Amino acid sequence: MEKIRTLILGGGPAGFTAAIYAARANISPVLYEGIQPGGQLTTTTVIENFPGFPGGVDANTLMDSMREQARSFGADVRQGTATAVDLGQRPFRVTIDGEKQLEADALIIATGAQARYLGLPSEEKFKGAGVSACATCDGFFYRKRTVAVVGGGDTACEEALYLASLAKKVYMIVRRDVFRASKIMQQKVLGTENIEVLWNCNTQEVLGDAMGVTGARLLRKDGTVFDIAIDGFFLAIGHTPASELFAPWIETDANGYILTEGKSACTNVPGVFAAGDVQDPRYRQAVTAAASGCKAAQDAEKFLLEQVNL
Repeated sequence: MEKIRTLILGGGPAGFTAAIYAARANISPVLYEGIQPGGQLTTTTVIENFPGFPGGVDANTLMDSMREQARSFGADVRQGTATAVDLGQRPFRVTIDGEKQLEADALIIATGAQARYLGLPSEEKFKGAGVSACATCDGFFYRKRTVAVVGGGDTACEEALYLASLAKKVYMIVRRDVFRASKIMQQKVLGTENIEVLWNCNTQEVLGDAMGVTGARLLRKDGTVFDIAIDGFFLAIGHTPASELFAPWIETDANGYILTEGKSACTNVPGVFAAGDVQDPRYRQAVTAAASGCKAAQDAEKFLLEQVNL
């Protein structure tokens, strides 16, 4: 069984930033990238809102740079996914890919969250070519254009309002005849001139060509099928944090997001820390994930130093 000082699970902005700080602090980080190296950031193309890149940066290029920066300071970056954990004893025990057994003195969980999609083949086909689950990330590309937002909750309303400040027109595709959102958000949406709500509608297919999304085919509750012409198709039906593996030991909220103590990255289990989208139901941005990775590494360093002095 391999013994590790600081184990980091997840290879997105949070995980790699934690690895950079942990390596510089000389707490010997080993990072496993998980099932999606680079994190869900790599499902988009050009990132224009990450600081330091006035002309934008390709998502994969950004993550490759973070990976190499972590390695340059001595972080051990590996392929593999945690498939079992035991956080009921220290050192913590983690199994990678069902085979490799590890013991870790400190554990940083940076496994991220996955946006929920409708599950349409056409939706998958146009991911990164007009289909997005992040209006803040990709909305700028649709200035003066027409877009659709799927969802009826607060997040969907927030996304629609944000897009309405950029786009010529925003359709909201709502499967019921009412919003699930708070009253104030409903009022804001219904009071915005360039937002049109399509009630009782489900998406049958995302339409497009070699250049990307061109429309969506919708099915009304009464059986009517019709098409809308759009340039972008945004999902706002929630995220699923990758926290299930840790649920027997780590406290989460009702939606599965890991709870951290105050402004720290500390979980309810001493020596286990959480960073990035797995503990962030609100912002879910690369820059906030990176910041939380920094916090997790510094909290882990403090924990390990205190253990030595006990």
